Amino acid sequence: MKYIIIIFRYFVGFLFIFSGLIKLNDPIGFSFKLEEYFGPTVFDIDFLIPFVLPMAIFIVIFEVVLGVFLILGFKKHFTLWSLLLMIVFFTFLTWYSAYYNKVTDCGCFGDAIKLTPWESFIKDIILLIMISFLFLKKNLLQPLFNSTVEKYVIGFSIIFCVLITYQVLNHLPILDFRAYKIGDNIIKNMTIPDDAPKDKIEYKWKFMDGNETKIITTNGDYPDVLWDFIDVETKLIEKGYEPLIYDFSIEFNNNDLTKEILNEEKLVIYVSYDIQKFSKGAIKDLIYSANKAKDRGYKVIGLTASSKEERNNFLKNNKLFFEFYTCDETALKTIVRSNPGAIILNEGTVTDKKHYKDFLDLNFK
Repeated sequence: MKYIIIIFRYFVGFLFIFSGLIKLNDPIGFSFKLEEYFGPTVFDIDFLIPFVLPMAIFIVIFEVVLGVFLILGFKKHFTLWSLLLMIVFFTFLTWYSAYYNKVTDCGCFGDAIKLTPWESFIKDIILLIMISFLFLKKNLLQPLFNSTVEKYVIGFSIIFCVLITYQVLNHLPILDFRAYKIGDNIIKNMTIPDDAPKDKIEYKWKFMDGNETKIITTNGDYPDVLWDFIDVETKLIEKGYEPLIYDFSIEFNNNDLTKEILNEEKLVIYVSYDIQKFSKGAIKDLIYSANKAKDRGYKVIGLTASSKEERNNFLKNNKLFFEFYTCDETALKTIVRSNPGAIILNEGTVTDKKHYKDFLDLNFK
């Protein structure tokens, strides 16, 4: 029993610390995930959406601190109750996501480790069992250190989390796990190999033969029958190959210019998923860096999901010399965790990426 407690204690504690730190590296990304849950397609609690970022920061820091508390054996009643309530809540979310196929990635480990909804649910069930066991045997949990050492460790943990949060909110994630990181080629990450496996889909065709309803199942071909067609239901049996990037495009006036623009040798893109939320303090540095890029022979464009009217008003009000093209909002949020942000490309390869507070440091070679 003693060894089981030790294994569960350290496993749960370190997993919570790891999970929290991974999300703390990218709290804006985690806030986007919360926004999905709070949106109209899931729980429809839109009044919480304005608070997703502070909620995300609190949750991930609390997750790290609880992991530290558990390993130290500090305030075990508070710690175990908090862990139990948190894992019950997470288990419900992952079950809901898996059963109703609402949020395809729970964001448990950010972009570092991708889990399917059912994998996330199984992971939470295992944690729920472990935490419940620790809760029932909490009398066997003993502190590792004296109170003085505990205070130093806890204090250091909280300060470390606050410093990391400040860094990633005012710049960019320290570790970039996305398919738009420096060194990645966007064109390559969008490519689907010729021999890549395709989705396997089951089709259930419903027909009417006189007064009798008949159903025929195929893998896609229309059945060779003379009955009256009523309906068809499809079911994904096996997921095929999915490229790392599948929702990125560069469009202008309904024309897809993705390949043409990405093949530019010198390209800088200023990204703003929503121009209405564009940070006003970024305009001056954006204009300065954009002119610097132009002088060095770069093609300069903007990329947004905002409407044509909003784009035109923004360009006119700020007297910008370049055009804003359109792209999917989710893709833009994935490219750079800053509104606005900037990336520099060389024939599709990302050579630099910056938060708007670092526009003056963009590396135009």
